[in-house]
Amino acid sequence: MVAPATNVTPVLDGAVPTEAVAPLMRGIAVLRQLTEAGGTLSLSGLERATGLARSTVDRITATLARMGYVRLDGRDAVLTPRLMELGNAYLAALRLPALLDAHADALADELDESVSLAVGDRDGIRFIHQATRRRAMSLSFRIGDLLPAERTAPGPLFATEWTPADWHHWHERRAADPADHGFPAVPPRPSDSGADSGADFEAYVERARVDGWALDDQLIEPGLVAVSVPVRDPRTGRVACAASVVSHTSRRTVTDLRDDLLPRLRATVARMEAELRVRPPAETPAPPSGLAAWTGASKQELGREFIESLARGLTVLTAFGESRAELTLTEVARATGLARATARRALITYEHLGYVEAHGRTFALTPRVLSLGFPPLSRTSLPEIASPHLAELAGRVQESASLAVLSGDTGAEIQYTARVATRRIMSANITVGTRLPAYPTSMGRVLLADIPEAERQVRDLAPLTPHTVTDQVAFTHVLAGVREQGYALVDEELEEGLRSIAVPVRDRTGRVVAAVNVAMHTTRRTAEQCVSEVLPELYGTASRIEGELRTAGRFTRVPLA
Repeated sequence: MVAPATNVTPVLDGAVPTEAVAPLMRGIAVLRQLTEAGGTLSLSGLERATGLARSTVDRITATLARMGYVRLDGRDAVLTPRLMELGNAYLAALRLPALLDAHADALADELDESVSLAVGDRDGIRFIHQATRRRAMSLSFRIGDLLPAERTAPGPLFATEWTPADWHHWHERRAADPADHGFPAVPPRPSDSGADSGADFEAYVERARVDGWALDDQLIEPGLVAVSVPVRDPRTGRVACAASVVSHTSRRTVTDLRDDLLPRLRATVARMEAELRVRPPAETPAPPSGLAAWTGASKQELGREFIESLARGLTVLTAFGESRAELTLTEVARATGLARATARRALITYEHLGYVEAHGRTFALTPRVLSLGFPPLSRTSLPEIASPHLAELAGRVQESASLAVLSGDTGAEIQYTARVATRRIMSANITVGTRLPAYPTSMGRVLLADIPEAERQVRDLAPLTPHTVTDQVAFTHVLAGVREQGYALVDEELEEGLRSIAVPVRDRTGRVVAAVNVAMHTTRRTAEQCVSEVLPELYGTASRIEGELRTAGRFTRVPLA
């Protein structure tokens, strides 16, 4: 079992080690404050929240921006999906989401209720998977959110394995923070709430120890109820994670949870434990490479604005992952390309902050790594990922740029989900949400070209201009050409005088899920200029969007609209 960690604001155990990397600690503090602020905070706000000098905040955010973890937007620092690679390293090393999420999703579909997986994080619990239902009143917790153990259904299950030191820490935390202000994911604790005293929670834990399951009867907030069952590691018998079904009192009573949902939850947990017994060995992907050389080159280019020790320290977390759950110092140094002394100081820093724990000669990540941006980023949509990249594209080519997906079951239309327009007297009057027929548009053709011919449902090819392709055979050949060349150029087929060029955006599986285009009046660029000047920029933009989409979508579902 991974050693638990403390609540949202780290409480350092003992003095700071002399070998700890101070710039790395300051960088972590900035990332934590950005996370607690929901992913965006002004630079002056970071200065106030961290207590760091403004010049230090500027250097830290410049370094994080160079790494792609933060985007500087005017006076604000904004977390980017690439930062999720740190949390992904922990989740990949844990392996539980990849092995168990399908079972959780199936149970959520069966019950039409939200199902979650959580791990113990010292005196709290942290979510590692969420299968939520879309309702007006639905679960708002995110992957990586930390909750106090005593206000949850999973908490007592993990507390059955607490040591006396863990209980002592819990009592200290409760005394210091009785309203749970250190857990921003939950409402502050009312003064008259249940399970408030140590005796109450200890009795709650003993009941869970005897029953083998636990209930949350509106401990977090009125109306929210949950039932939780431990998923045990077959190798050790200890609680690997907890599976929970969460509902609302308008739909289910506590009795319903116990009598109706608990048996089905237990059956799912039995299948999860069977999955863990036969888990295949993890594949050994190539570890990150060239990171030390990259940080050196960045320092050479940016000078004192780039904090090399912060960048190198953060790369240590990316050394971990599937088949790399526990690494020796030598293996961390080899995976990152860092000197052993540099890797050692970073590991000492992380161990002090609670992000890494030592097991003899090896090191492993703790759930606290998820506190580095994962909660606010875990619900990032594709339009949110694409928008800053579209803005950069529009600025470079001085034309409007857009993102669209196929709309509806038939795929006969595209829907614009993100758009950046340029200031011109004459431009396409299109806004987010606009729907257009797919067949005469460049983005529509890119999206349709990825669908097997037998599954396409393009019927009525109405002539919108004299240039519109309306013959089914000819249109099939057009899509074959788009698929082969990797882009679509449409000349005055949707509207006379309008020319556009589009490329696909692919997800982790290689499936085309969206398209990016640049549209303009025919007088501003020829078709040849679109291919020679705009197409390379489009490919670069799509590649950057895909990179962030792959990172964000590794353990979360990224909404396409």
